[in-house]
Amino acid sequence: MLIGELSRRTGVSRRLLRYYEAQGLLDTKRGSNGYRYYEEDAVVTVRQVRGLLKAGLSTEVIRSVLPCARGERPDFEWCAELWDILNGELAAMDERIDGLQRSRGRLADFLTRS
Repeated sequence: MLIGELSRRTGVSRRLLRYYEAQGLLDTKRGSNGYRYYEEDAVVTVRQVRGLLKAGLSTEVIRSVLPCARGERPDFEWCAELWDILNGELAAMDERIDGLQRSRGRLADFLTRS
């Protein structure tokens, strides 16, 4: 399918699809006319990427876990190192949340003192 059809079927802009390709998240082939052609499974891949982005993963991390993703949700086939990668991402997210909570507390203190 062409990029326009993939965009329509997934609700993802053409520009973002090209970005996913550049990040190594989406495979494409080029025709002799230079157009991008996507296989049918690209629809599922784009939905997996979107789901993983919503979970707060970077495109770099998604590139490493995408081969283990199954289905549109996605679910995972627990490949080697996948547990460690996702556990590390969760720990990093917890640290960011803790930092934001500390900052919020400081800001709230300023407001209560006024």
